Amino acid sequence: MALDGIFIHSVIEELKHTILNGRIDKVSQPEKDEIVLSIKNERKTYKLLISSSSVYPKIHFTKISKVNPMQPPMFCMVLRKHLNTAKLIKIHQLDTDRVVLLDFETTDELGFNSIYTLVVEIMGRHSNITLIRQRDNMIMDSIKHITPEINSIRSVYPGIKYIFPPTSTKLNPFDYSLEDFKLYIIENNIKYDKNFFSKVFTGVSSQFSKELTYQINNSGKELTESNLEYIYNYSVKKFENIKNGEFCFSEYSLNGAVKDFYCQKLTHLCEYDERIFNSPSDLIEEFYFEKDKADRLNNKSSDLQKLVNTNLDRCSKKIQILKNSLEECDRKDTYKIYGELLTANIYSLKKGDISAQLQNYYSEDLEYIEIKLDPNKTPSENIQYYFKKYGKLKKTEEAAKTQLEVTEQEMEYLSSVLTNINNAEDYESIEEIKRELMETGYIKFKKVNNKKVKTTKPMKFISSDGIEIYVGKNNFQNDYLTLKFADKRDIWMHTKNIPGSHIIIKNFGTVPDKTLEEAAMLAAFYSKAKESAKVAVDYTEVKNVHKPNGSKPGMVIYYTNKTIYIDPKKPEIEQVN
Repeated sequence: MALDGIFIHSVIEELKHTILNGRIDKVSQPEKDEIVLSIKNERKTYKLLISSSSVYPKIHFTKISKVNPMQPPMFCMVLRKHLNTAKLIKIHQLDTDRVVLLDFETTDELGFNSIYTLVVEIMGRHSNITLIRQRDNMIMDSIKHITPEINSIRSVYPGIKYIFPPTSTKLNPFDYSLEDFKLYIIENNIKYDKNFFSKVFTGVSSQFSKELTYQINNSGKELTESNLEYIYNYSVKKFENIKNGEFCFSEYSLNGAVKDFYCQKLTHLCEYDERIFNSPSDLIEEFYFEKDKADRLNNKSSDLQKLVNTNLDRCSKKIQILKNSLEECDRKDTYKIYGELLTANIYSLKKGDISAQLQNYYSEDLEYIEIKLDPNKTPSENIQYYFKKYGKLKKTEEAAKTQLEVTEQEMEYLSSVLTNINNAEDYESIEEIKRELMETGYIKFKKVNNKKVKTTKPMKFISSDGIEIYVGKNNFQNDYLTLKFADKRDIWMHTKNIPGSHIIIKNFGTVPDKTLEEAAMLAAFYSKAKESAKVAVDYTEVKNVHKPNGSKPGMVIYYTNKTIYIDPKKPEIEQVN
């Protein structure tokens, strides 16, 4: 679920008790739509993450460190200019809407105190982060520039006055009377259904509205007009408890998959597994981290995926053309027989014949066959035509078989690259795959001398038996692990006839079955068959694995292998960074 106004209220309460009156120590912008403010308060440093992502906008404390770009974006530079060492003097929310305001006090170039407000709008695709100067309400900069061409009603860009998002006409759940309650329901013709509270109050999500409805129905009352005063008193008490800081940060999952979360218990999700967190920040980070990471990696790798898929389509079409050509080449022996039969019977042929009925002495039945002739050609020229046709098809067949083998190998390689892209877990892995495609000629680039290239290392795991297992994240790493790093006695693993990572198990004697099983799980998990079941994984000693001359990165051949069938999943073993 998206963050609603009530949950944001709980986050603001956490911020107030932790960083209010603290000073900004550092500003960074690891993503184009995300900033991190390092704030020192009472000798502790807290990292406040603010995201204006159109998919996962949020604000919370974070414990995860991200790599910052070499050149900081303009918005980051503006924040550093105006907020460096600034003191956070106020944190508040626009009613209970999804707008958070952080007021910072700082000293300008002339030594006068100035107050800047960082406005965080958490509103889906309209999310934004804007720095405004409080004395004249002037926008210093925003992480997303909204020009009149994009939105004719409300613009957000440097140098203009800041206008708040349109205010909600709904009731503020922390400040309303019985008369306000009754009047709003009548004027807006609110239906008494599960979405009743989300339609009446600002900042109440449909999920929390379902919970309030469920609780009222379980109390022996019904959500009807006749019970309006009871509903009013119940909601006032509930919202008063929230205002006073009575929270329960809960996450709900079903069959191992996380489905929902909130700052109150969702008792209507009684069939779900519940997990309690100590703070809203811990809950948000746990819930959104993997989703946000996967979404950003997908966006980062979308161009590479498109490039690889385009080349895969090209290879697929080429393979089909070559197969059609080989089918046509199957007739070559027929043309050879025609030529030899015509040669044996040349004495009976003459120019002007349109066909010849000749006995096929190559057939056991010795049947007569009709061979078409060109009446404008001599018998010798007709014979040469069929022999030339045979020779041409023979050469075409040889070339097509070679091309088919090369194209199938290329398709296998590209499939492995696509699998590596889909399994990438960080930006560095995506960049390394991009360099691989450059070096193999799929991406054109200009060579730059003396440029340091940062490379990543293969993944390393420690099995339950304490044995090291290595997993390649791309084809360069696969080659390195198999051909350079591994000892000839080590165990090599790979999914059978399926693109995936090379797995190396360090072998100092006999590898236990448990370690083989865990390594096979990793091989299946980091392969194209990640979502399948009972995946075949081949394994053998490294000395039985060889790389053919001229083959593409990651492509090897092997023999005398054994096969294990395993369900793909990441085993619960230690991963060494």
